[in-house]
Amino acid sequence: MRTLAHNVRAARTRAGLSLDELGRRAKVSKGALVALEKAQGNPNFATLVRLADTLGASVSALMEGRPEQRVRVVSADTVTPLWRGERGSEARLMLTTGGPAATEVWRWTLQPGEEYPSHPHQAGVTETVNVTTGEMTLVVDGTEYTVAAGQTAAFDADATHTYRGSGTETCHLIRTVHLPPGPA
Repeated sequence: MRTLAHNVRAARTRAGLSLDELGRRAKVSKGALVALEKAQGNPNFATLVRLADTLGASVSALMEGRPEQRVRVVSADTVTPLWRGERGSEARLMLTTGGPAATEVWRWTLQPGEEYPSHPHQAGVTETVNVTTGEMTLVVDGTEYTVAAGQTAAFDADATHTYRGSGTETCHLIRTVHLPPGPA
């Protein structure tokens, strides 16, 4: 929480935003932002995504300290899920690449019939989903696309989109979020 608090405050300051203005743009209460910047409270995944989008940063850029090594190897069992569904689905942010156009790498598990609706991201954000086992339904701007094991889908993520487990078995996928160049 201290790292998150520091990174949000630093990104807000770099962006020249007051707590009020950041709250308005990200649709987060000023009280929640004050608590977050004091390393108190427990923001949910949707709040972190809205803050990251508003600040032009990745979720992991807000959550992580600086990498200590040239190569980072991350095991899924060491990463806490940022979203868990009622049926056992989950999403884990594995890491974010550095540089002017960062990429977030996620591991998702979707149970049949369980879904995660995502709000539109900032303009220029694209996503890919690569299904390794099972099947999912990707809904982008109201249109459904079936993505099965061995298939990859890519889309502009500035539209409403939903990830839904489909078929009869658990769906495992790698999701990447490609952020446009900008402040991180």
